[in-house]
Amino acid sequence: MIKQILGVILGYAIFVISSIFLFKFSGVNPHEDVSKLFMVLTFVYGTVFSFISGLVAQLISKARNLKVNYVLFIIMIGFAAFSLFKSSGSSWTQLLAIFVFAPVSVLGGLFWIKRNKK
Repeated sequence: MIKQILGVILGYAIFVISSIFLFKFSGVNPHEDVSKLFMVLTFVYGTVFSFISGLVAQLISKARNLKVNYVLFIIMIGFAAFSLFKSSGSSWTQLLAIFVFAPVSVLGGLFWIKRNKK
């Protein structure tokens, strides 16, 4: 159980920290309108790190089922939805998190399970 909790926490931390780095180093406010190019780059960047977060959740938890990824999925959607309703301005980052990044974290876990089946 501890490994599962730790897997979810570290998986989510990877997602959040990578997002913070992207917006800090780019100097872009995630709640403002941005260029289409930056949106596409964010889509690709976030998709990669979401996939990695799902992988890490599985790697640490050693669950061999998607429960930890579903918990990670719910947490990602929950925080994105909370931010969506509380923030003003553009909502493109929250919508990406809800409709792309959270589901991709489950795919990362599924990939790990399929790859390490014994």
